[in-house]
Amino acid sequence: MRAVIFANGNFNKSSISLQSLREDDLLIAVDGGAQHLHELGLRPATVIGDMDSISPTLLNDLRTRDTQLIVYPRDKNQTDLELALSYAVQSGVREVLFFGVLGGRLDQSFANLMLLTRDDWKDLSLVISSAPDTAYMMRDHGTISLQGNPGDIVSLIPFSAVVTEVSTQGLRWPLKNAELTLGNTISVSNELLEKSARIEIGIGKLLLVHRDILAAEDEE
Repeated sequence: MRAVIFANGNFNKSSISLQSLREDDLLIAVDGGAQHLHELGLRPATVIGDMDSISPTLLNDLRTRDTQLIVYPRDKNQTDLELALSYAVQSGVREVLFFGVLGGRLDQSFANLMLLTRDDWKDLSLVISSAPDTAYMMRDHGTISLQGNPGDIVSLIPFSAVVTEVSTQGLRWPLKNAELTLGNTISVSNELLEKSARIEIGIGKLLLVHRDILAAEDEE
């Protein structure tokens, strides 16, 4: 089962195809992220947070539709997104797709990215959609096969002190058992040569960011 979590960050409803959602997806809204689902004509199964960014009108509407509301006090030790991800894990999901986790406050965006590095989620597939970019959190011995178009930008960003045995196929500047270190930018702004590429890592944590250049051009 997959959870699709809508947070309250930047979101362009025209960039998401409803066909990318599955009938059995667990739709979770993080507080004001419920507005994004509302704009798509969808209703979350659960809304989680301190309810400080959701409109009272939408909140009342969801309450009358028996949507599960998990309300936390404003003074708490976790962000609403962390609470939502923990809830998704407790629900037994193996995959999580995120929307609206970037944009707005820099601290929140950075904290949301760092949240995905937690070892609590090491057995999950974690993907961030922030059109025209899609980001994948890779961990020890991870492999990802990308599909895109020639010229798409692919960046590999270390999220641990060292990422070992990084190898790529199908990128303009290939890597072969390379070692990437935190803060080094050698693996930023690579490019797809064809319509697919393969990225493998040994030990470490790495954020793989794929930018769809055609979608980026449409937004300009």
